[in-house]
Amino acid sequence: MKIRYLLLFLFAGIFSLQCNDEAGGELPPAPSSLQVTVSREATESRNISLNLSSEGTSFYKIYFGEGKNEPLITEENTISYTYGKPGFYNLRIQAHSNGIIYISETQRLNIGNVDEDEDGEGEPDGNGGEDEDEGDEWEIPATGNTSPGSYEGMRLVWQDEFEGDALNLDNWTFETGTGSNGWGNNELQYYREENTSVEDGYLIITAGKEAYEGKDYTSSRIKTQGKQAFQYGRIDIRAALPQGQGIWPALWMLGANFPTAGWPASGEIDIMEMTGGTGKDNTVHGTIHWQNEGNHANYGGDFSLEEGVFADEFHVFSIVWNPETITWYVDGEEFHVVDITPEELSEFHQEFFFIFNLAVGGNWPGSPDATTTFPQRMVVDYVRVFQEE
Repeated sequence: MKIRYLLLFLFAGIFSLQCNDEAGGELPPAPSSLQVTVSREATESRNISLNLSSEGTSFYKIYFGEGKNEPLITEENTISYTYGKPGFYNLRIQAHSNGIIYISETQRLNIGNVDEDEDGEGEPDGNGGEDEDEGDEWEIPATGNTSPGSYEGMRLVWQDEFEGDALNLDNWTFETGTGSNGWGNNELQYYREENTSVEDGYLIITAGKEAYEGKDYTSSRIKTQGKQAFQYGRIDIRAALPQGQGIWPALWMLGANFPTAGWPASGEIDIMEMTGGTGKDNTVHGTIHWQNEGNHANYGGDFSLEEGVFADEFHVFSIVWNPETITWYVDGEEFHVVDITPEELSEFHQEFFFIFNLAVGGNWPGSPDATTTFPQRMVVDYVRVFQEE
């Protein structure tokens, strides 16, 4: 299947046209011609100077890549900054025409002239335990696909762009512990809050190999239940996935009546699931689950990349859900559709809430093995919900 790549410039610049404004009014044009120049007095210096230029920009938002630091928002074109310690950092500059329409460029900086063979102290922390692999050199991908900020005949009704330095608890709630029978799937992890972080405009859910509360792995699971729920619309989620045998990331939804109806009578919409491992890290699944005459029923499809795996860069996982159908997309390419007009699929004509989680092990993926490395991370750039005007 054809994958649409963004144009990659020097220092892995990534340009992304973002969202419709919340008011639903006329959209301003996106900025253009973003140029970023980084200079230092000496290669060993931790001080940098940024010179920014672009057309049609109201302000800049700058993520310096130091973990949980808040972005700098400025109208200035020249900025000075001092890093706290040597290391490798992903500098991300957004040029905004309004609050949510922007283009961006990412540059990888070597602060303090660190040797490439050394562990970069500026790398995001893995939130893992004593048993995790030494020398974890993971970094957030700087390339990938993006999605339009608006769609004809639709308005943006909700989004989370994961700004700030913590999960927005007005939108999300943590689910912790081991659930019933490993969340119904014999999963092997203990879910806890510490494995979720928000850094440089991204949500990061980390699965670690560490002994905790009787389990050998930890991870996180978050949901919008009781805070954000939707019936019908287009949902776009831009994410980079983990990989490896026994790794099971999921971006999905449950019916808002789940507390009273239970599962599967509540209905379940799996926007994206992946069961990792050799030959599987390039395939995602989209599925619905429901109750049919008292029994569990499901219907799904899958999408495979022609090259690479879903951990290599960002992809956009989408559904378009209306009273007649639910259609699944990866990077705008349709791969599965289901007719939800039959009476026995009545579950899919109500509000649903989101669940994002990264499981380890379970009935479907099986357990990690000697080839599985930790920590593993699922990174979400944004989730956006559009509905018909």
